[in-house]
Amino acid sequence: MASKVYLLTPPFTQLNTPYPATAYLKGFLNTKNITSFQSDLGIEVTLEIFCKKGLEKIFSLCPGIHDEKWSLISENSKRIIALQQDYIHTIDAVISFLQGHNNTMAYHIAKRNFLPEANRFLQLDDLQWAFGSMGIHDKAKHIATMYLEDISDVIKECVDEHFGFSRYAEKLGRSANSFDELDNELQKPLSFIDEILISILQQRMLEVQPDLVAISVPFPGNLYAAFRCGQYLKKNFPSVKVAMGGGFPNTELRSLKDTRVFHYFDFITLDDGEAPLENLISFLEGHKSKEELKRTFLLQENEVSYINSTSCKDYKQLEVGTPDYSDLFLEKYIQAIEIINPMHSLWSNGRWNKLTMAHGCYWGKCTFCDVSLDYIKLFEPLTATVLCDRMETMIAQTGETGFHFVDEAAPPSLMRALALEIIKRKLVVSWWTNIRFEKAFTRDLCLLLRESGCIGVSGGLEVASDRLLALINKGITVAQVAKVNRNFTEAGIMVHAYLMYGFPTQSAQETVDSMEMVRQMFQAGILKSAFWHQFAMTAHSPVGLNPEKFGVKKAKETVITFADNDVEHIDVSGTDHHSFSLGLKKSLFNYMQDIGFDEPLHKWFDIKIPKTSIPSDFILNTLSADEMLEYKPTTKLVFIGNMPSIEIITKSKKGNHWELASLSFETKKTTVNIKVDKSPGEWLYQLLSLLSIEKEQLLTMKEVQESYAAAGLEDFELFWDNKPVNQLNKVGLLLL
Repeated sequence: MASKVYLLTPPFTQLNTPYPATAYLKGFLNTKNITSFQSDLGIEVTLEIFCKKGLEKIFSLCPGIHDEKWSLISENSKRIIALQQDYIHTIDAVISFLQGHNNTMAYHIAKRNFLPEANRFLQLDDLQWAFGSMGIHDKAKHIATMYLEDISDVIKECVDEHFGFSRYAEKLGRSANSFDELDNELQKPLSFIDEILISILQQRMLEVQPDLVAISVPFPGNLYAAFRCGQYLKKNFPSVKVAMGGGFPNTELRSLKDTRVFHYFDFITLDDGEAPLENLISFLEGHKSKEELKRTFLLQENEVSYINSTSCKDYKQLEVGTPDYSDLFLEKYIQAIEIINPMHSLWSNGRWNKLTMAHGCYWGKCTFCDVSLDYIKLFEPLTATVLCDRMETMIAQTGETGFHFVDEAAPPSLMRALALEIIKRKLVVSWWTNIRFEKAFTRDLCLLLRESGCIGVSGGLEVASDRLLALINKGITVAQVAKVNRNFTEAGIMVHAYLMYGFPTQSAQETVDSMEMVRQMFQAGILKSAFWHQFAMTAHSPVGLNPEKFGVKKAKETVITFADNDVEHIDVSGTDHHSFSLGLKKSLFNYMQDIGFDEPLHKWFDIKIPKTSIPSDFILNTLSADEMLEYKPTTKLVFIGNMPSIEIITKSKKGNHWELASLSFETKKTTVNIKVDKSPGEWLYQLLSLLSIEKEQLLTMKEVQESYAAAGLEDFELFWDNKPVNQLNKVGLLLL
């Protein structure tokens, strides 16, 4: 009898969209005719809590004014408890609004006289800047999100200390070298949140009746809930096998030795899940031996064993199928706006279909990254045709046309091919992804990406210092990043930068100089969103594998029996990196509001910092430097605009007469007219039809130049580089 697999994601990841791992696996299992069912228990638990009945239960568990614990709780919780009827009365309307229903509720919420307010609203005075640029619905979503965060604060203080919307008991999973703390926590009675989780899990198990439960654990904040699920399943469904996979075990559990873990799980798989899951199912059905398991931990003779059959190969990306979002409650996800940061809003506000352009990273050299692990190291791109096929399938299934490509760094060549295919198929989509800020992102490529529906990119600027970028092996320079950001921004694509401070040997001077570079990029308008984070040394990165080479050392040698990823370290340079945290984030908060550019950098800090050594006009000078446009013979040309009309007109001056070709292009916003000499103008008109995106093959610059000469025309470079022709990118003539 064929197995039935139950794929689940435990609480909590995102509220706005399901984490894609189970959808990827379900899509793969479809190709093997293996029956599966999937759940995102995070959204299901959230909706059980944040409803009228759920809040009534929450407040019944909170201390009352006559309770002896009343004096022990914060004034914030006391206020929320005192206003409990206002919360209970409004919660269903708020959730419905955030799910995309009752849109007229936005006007009610935005007035700020409908919802109760506690400490989360104290920051509103600092956010008035955003309300001028936010629409009424986004404003209401942000207010509603803070309202939910207020409720979460009282839950955390009075009901369940582990609660968090996307980080449930995260501290128990983060860098837990020993299993002791998590195991001890699991011996305690179920918390209020646990009881809701287990109740839903029980209902799903009775409905699905699976033979195997595969639990995907992407983050430390999912780990505790995953173990609670495993604990319940092992006790109440002993004949059902339970497996764990996902991002957390892939990075953290590679050195697993503690046998107690297998009181909760039967198997733990690593890296790409398709082949390990298929082999595991075949093993459970009796078709494969234990020795044929793929990248799988299990308990044998009371010892942790790791089996990785070399006879089994991983599946190519072309073979894994299209992600399948069926079974998930797509209409119930919540569109929240927690932080007024353009990229964070993009992430949390909207339900994005998740896809991957390529497995792994085409660069794969950054020294802070886990480049030694297969999920980074093994680069395998898909084709644009397959990607668009999958996009069309997912649009038909989900009704959503927004896509987040979750690549480590999307390859520019594949982004170009994908954009061309999207335009050719006339797909109407919005999409965004992660990139490297490399010089391949020219002005014309960015215009092509925008035309295909690209609305944003995020990339690692990391440390805006050329010395440190070289040490990171990022393969970029600050000047290059600035130019690429300008290309994206001028094309109308939002740019978000991930910023890092505290990289090994980074001096205080370099941190301040990096901050100044970021300030100038925001002031120049080429950066719209960013986020600072402090460097963390991971066990599988080049820095973690060889710390002495980078000027750091491990703070202590630790016996690893459970999780192994973040490594506590000491920077031998002695710089106190953490002391910069508040100032960096405070300044960035202001720069994203387009204010504070004239404030001296030291004003953001409560510590003494060195003066920046970066000239105040460095970025502007970089952007204004003349660049010669170089066309390689292999450069391809495509015309994605509307074909122009052409008219031959006669000009005369001082008795001399000559003919011009007048080409008029209709764009979405205006009419663009260019005039050139008649013969090259007629040639250009004919060329545009040959460069149409509908053509099977794009012409190269060499072929275009040969066509020009074959028409009996001379001085191609003089014609091509003149001002009229140079501006044709505005009407859709792009060099790629």
